[in-house]
Amino acid sequence: MRIHGLRTASLCAAATLFAIAGCSGGSAKKNELKLYNDKNAWTPFFNELGALSKQQTGLSIKPVGYSDERAYDAFITASFRTRIKPDLFTWQTGSKLKDIVDLRQVADTSAIWQQGIKNGDLSQDVEKYFTVGGKQYCVPTNVAYWGMFYNKRIFAKYGLKPPATWNDLIRAADTLKQHGQKAFFTQATPNLFTFTWFQQLLAGSDPALYDRLSTGQAKYTDPGVVAAMTRWKSMLDAGYFSDPADTSDPADVFKSGKAAMVNYGTFFATSLTQRGMKPGSDYGFFVIPSVDPSLPKTPLIFETGPLCSLNKAADPAANTKFLSWWVTPAAQEKWSASRGDVSANPRVKVSNPEFAPVSKDAGTGRYQLVQRYFEATPAPILAAALDGFSGFLADPGSYMKVLQTIQKAADGYWSQHKTGS
Repeated sequence: MRIHGLRTASLCAAATLFAIAGCSGGSAKKNELKLYNDKNAWTPFFNELGALSKQQTGLSIKPVGYSDERAYDAFITASFRTRIKPDLFTWQTGSKLKDIVDLRQVADTSAIWQQGIKNGDLSQDVEKYFTVGGKQYCVPTNVAYWGMFYNKRIFAKYGLKPPATWNDLIRAADTLKQHGQKAFFTQATPNLFTFTWFQQLLAGSDPALYDRLSTGQAKYTDPGVVAAMTRWKSMLDAGYFSDPADTSDPADVFKSGKAAMVNYGTFFATSLTQRGMKPGSDYGFFVIPSVDPSLPKTPLIFETGPLCSLNKAADPAANTKFLSWWVTPAAQEKWSASRGDVSANPRVKVSNPEFAPVSKDAGTGRYQLVQRYFEATPAPILAAALDGFSGFLADPGSYMKVLQTIQKAADGYWSQHKTGS
């Protein structure tokens, strides 16, 4: 009865939003929307949503997925100047969203957010990540919380349990090492996720410093940042990590048991689902404890990715109609369940039992939500950091040189931009 009620309410809410769309852009001329995205592995899930959307709204979607992040970014930015344009496209929050808003390339979705918050389908806590200059742009493609996936078979074999403290985590890593088992996954190439442990160690030690770093109010050579890097180096030197030169897919490394734990966002469950791994029996998930036990709240890395429409779309009304439907429980129940992930809609029950606790507690104030490094860091600094962290994984002794190189990029960026924003 609860699910039926939610769906009924969501369809009614969607109808209201569709009326808004109709008033603003007239009758939809398109029956199919091309959805360009940088999540090629998610094509089957986009297709499932497209089939549901066709049934409920009359609009289907055709996903066009990219696997190479840089190629995707280049296509989207080029589309601003060419005739080949996406109807809908995924993007990133933070400075990258602000950049395309400043170029007047992305459509205002303030009306969708206002109605979504009123209906309980969108969260005010998430709204700020989609706000530029007091207006909202795009809607959430997804949300993800970053924590530790662990192989239940390996944990059971060595009598391990999810750690309650950072010292517990290190003791677990030592136990695994004693049995010749690598504790953590890491990878230097491709460099897209080389920031993972940097963000965890710095945010888990000093979340205020982490925030100041992202806004140019702290330096990469500051003592607290150096301390996070030396801790990371000590963990690498201890032999806790898998071979950083291994370019295998992290899901394959995890499933094979080459690494007992993977520090990743909840979206990683999609890759595990595709490989037949089941939550609760094959893998578990826990929030990584604070490095500094005196912190009042455990920092929890959080990310959300936008689903956007161009400001000068071929059919603005059709795009608005789809985005309005996308945020409702009718769409989000299917979207989260198909991938085994959490949803941006607070009313949607999380189907993955491993994520239900963190999804519930994240909205209660138990954790300190911290924006993911990838979105929090301005793009030119991020590029230098990803390359730097990749080099550090190959040569941990180079950490100070790496930090100095990143700071040089930061100095260049902040000399042209206002710090603290």
